[in-house]
Order: sequence, then C-alpha cells, then structure tokens
Amino acid sequence: MAKVAVKQNDGTVKRYKITYDREQCIGAAACIAVFPERWILADDGKADLNGGKSNDDNSIQELEITEKEFKQMMDAAQACPVTVIHITDLETKERII
Repeated sequence: MAKVAVKQNDGTVKRYKITYDREQCIGAAACIAVFPERWILADDGKADLNGGKSNDDNSIQELEITEKEFKQMMDAAQACPVTVIHITDLETKERII
C-alpha cells in the first residue's frame, strides 16, 4: 500500500523539520532499526540522517519531511535512548519531540 501525503484544508502538505544532534549520539542505532530508509550507520559508529543537510562540523543534521514519513520518524525519535532526534511542526513551530 502506497503512502500518501496528507493535505491540509488549504491544500498544502503538512511539513516537519527533523533536527538531529549528531554530536550527542551514542551509536545505539535504535533509529536505524526503526527507520532504516532514513537512518544509516556511519563509519564512526554514529547514525547519519539519510538525505539530511549537515552544518560545517557535521554536529547537527536537518531534514524536512512530510506527513508521509512522520510516524516512522516519530518512532525513531522515541526509540533514541539519548533523545537527540527532534521534530518540529513547520506550520505551528511547535517542537513535537
């Protein structure tokens, strides 16, 4: 079954920003186990956000997603034992996790 992005009442697609504090990652790989399409194991034993953009020193990675990936990303964030994956609703600016 194909996943479809949910449109809001005004016809736009709900979007979220993922902010990953890679520097604080302990390499538990729970995010990878939960959502392997978006999380990959790097050579240094920490996770990388597949498709994400890194800051200059790669300590923070960010990615915008739609409702289509929201549940899996939320599951990955909740599985992280050190809570370094954050999700922000781009419309309301509310930090969900």
